[in-house]
Amino acid sequence: MSNSYLLLQLDLLKHVRSILQAMADQEVVPEGNHEAFLERFDDVYNAVEQGSDDLYLGQEVMCQIFMRYPQIAPMIPRDLLWFFGGDCLHYMPDHEIALFQQLEEQRYEAMQENKPFDWAMESQRLFMPTERATH
Repeated sequence: MSNSYLLLQLDLLKHVRSILQAMADQEVVPEGNHEAFLERFDDVYNAVEQGSDDLYLGQEVMCQIFMRYPQIAPMIPRDLLWFFGGDCLHYMPDHEIALFQQLEEQRYEAMQENKPFDWAMESQRLFMPTERATH
């Protein structure tokens, strides 16, 4: 896994962590269970940061976000759902999965050719194509 791809996932995890923390700060969720959940989330972050290939805990925690905190589900970056895979893919429509598959194929091809691949830029290009003005 490329370093830039991993760093992107870590940044996205930090973003989700900040959302979860904001919920606690605003007292939107009960304190006791939420603190334990944040600790598990931090375990996921640490595992990814250390380069662990075991993504099961990440899948579990991401799926729990959708079940426990449905109000923030739209704020969860789709890249994280793809990164963790497994049950997380149930929260993505088929057309998004197809686009991520294309993106993954592009990344694999670039790796095979020893070319740099910027996941964030290519993701933006694929998911938000520029519309051509037709005047």
